[in-house]
Amino acid sequence: MTPLPIWAEILTALFAVAGAAFAAIGSFGLVRLPSFYNRIHAPTLGATAGAWCVMLATVVYFSVQGTNLFLHAILIALFVALTAPVTTIFLMRAALFRDRQKGVDLPHASHSQPLAPDAGD
Repeated sequence: MTPLPIWAEILTALFAVAGAAFAAIGSFGLVRLPSFYNRIHAPTLGATAGAWCVMLATVVYFSVQGTNLFLHAILIALFVALTAPVTTIFLMRAALFRDRQKGVDLPHASHSQPLAPDAGD
């Protein structure tokens, strides 16, 4: 193995640290936010952004280390990008169903304008 050029080491380190930071911020959001409906967004966004940064670090490192472009890691990031929102939607629907069954007050949308016009307008 040959040592990496300094620009590749710096770029790889920046992407890896950014990925870890996104994951940590998502984890802190999971712990600190008050309700399930607030908490669901932070880890999903953190995991997706963190996975993309780690994927970029992997692509840079192995592309410079080898002789050709290393794009295998992009498949992992695509799977995370596809599955994280779907999982979040299923979790939110399950929580809404459970809360409706219990009769809990559900969070209201905070839209300043109604989504659809009234029938009498």
